[in-house]
Amino acid sequence: MPQNEGPQRESTPYDPFEEELGAVLRNTGDGFVVDDRRELVAGGLRRGKSRLVRRRLAVTGGVLALAAVGIGGVYGGSLLGPGGQAETSSVAAPPLQGQGSGAAAPGKGAMNATIPVKDLAAVLKAHTPAGQWQFDNLDGQGQSVTGVYDDGDGKSGVSVGLYRAGGTAESGTDQVTCPDKVVVPYEDCTSERLPGGDRLMVLQGYEYPDKHEETKNWRAVLLTKDGILIDANEYNAAAEKGAAISRENPPFSPAQLKTLVTAKAWRPLAAQLPQLPGKPGAGEVRSPGVPSAAAVQATLRSLLPKGVTVTSHGGDDGHGYVVVDDGEGPSLVGVDVQPTAGKSEGIAELFTGPGVVTLPDGTKVKSTQQPGEKGGEGVVWWSVDTLTPEGFRVGVSAFNSDAQYKAATRNEPALTMEQLKALALSPKWRKLPLK
Repeated sequence: MPQNEGPQRESTPYDPFEEELGAVLRNTGDGFVVDDRRELVAGGLRRGKSRLVRRRLAVTGGVLALAAVGIGGVYGGSLLGPGGQAETSSVAAPPLQGQGSGAAAPGKGAMNATIPVKDLAAVLKAHTPAGQWQFDNLDGQGQSVTGVYDDGDGKSGVSVGLYRAGGTAESGTDQVTCPDKVVVPYEDCTSERLPGGDRLMVLQGYEYPDKHEETKNWRAVLLTKDGILIDANEYNAAAEKGAAISRENPPFSPAQLKTLVTAKAWRPLAAQLPQLPGKPGAGEVRSPGVPSAAAVQATLRSLLPKGVTVTSHGGDDGHGYVVVDDGEGPSLVGVDVQPTAGKSEGIAELFTGPGVVTLPDGTKVKSTQQPGEKGGEGVVWWSVDTLTPEGFRVGVSAFNSDAQYKAATRNEPALTMEQLKALALSPKWRKLPLK
């Protein structure tokens, strides 16, 4: 066990599978709600851990490759398209996460809401400063509204969505928890509990935080005490993507975003959201279990080689990361544990081709060394991904920086490829109790 650990950070986890899983299973997210993170993990959508909403779809992590997912992983643009349709396009997100990561909107089907978009637009206009609005699909129905706002200083894309968080006291709390800057860069973020029990997060970030692009995404997410998520996004461009920067900052201040999402006028509309499905009955598909965040983090730290000091750590159920320093500079190390990954369509295909080794017990091991993908100058990404014949998957990654989007702090990660392989193949992972 490494000595001299630094303080623990509450954060969105890093997911090592994001890029691969997203490419294979990009459309798996339709129909999931916030509590369905485990199904999303199994599907491995690419975009969840950059933004709250899309991080869950993406999974998060699950961003998952933030969960490098992650509501993960990372916090970026809007989940919502015209008329409130949920999109499953990829986003940044360090975890299956993260964290994401956001609150996943119901997919196309029985869970679609039928709130008149014009009613959502009316509340949005009534609780923002005076300006010119152009709305999408005012004659439609859904659970979100998107539009373009112009106060004379430049156009801004704006969206607000209403969602049910889930059936437990913890449902949706990661949507209103500021992400860890180890995973997600941003300008500012506050998270608070309001009088009466609601929880609020206001984040001033970017649409593509890992690419350091200029499109800013400021958002406010309210989690009501009765489990409703009200998620507002604004940009310093007329659209989330594909539009030129039209102003230095989005138009509404953090205080104005707070006023918008806490408006009581949303509550009657949110009451029209369809109820979430009940717990699975006999013969129905249940969410696959994963180890708890605490168990994953503790196991990861116990498997680190001697001579490294843990300076920070965090994670989520099934995911964990540490930043370690061996005296040569900080290095980010992450792990993702998926006990039933082998049941997911397309996973086996990831363990074919050059670079894949099959051990005597049938476990497949894929080792990769490649440049980092989150914008940090000189960053390299070393990973070892393993899959047992029973479908138990463990992937570990290490970087030569304390965050993927930051410049390299050393020539190579603190752990060698052999050490990463030993960490991923440890029998400890299969002994962890599942939630």
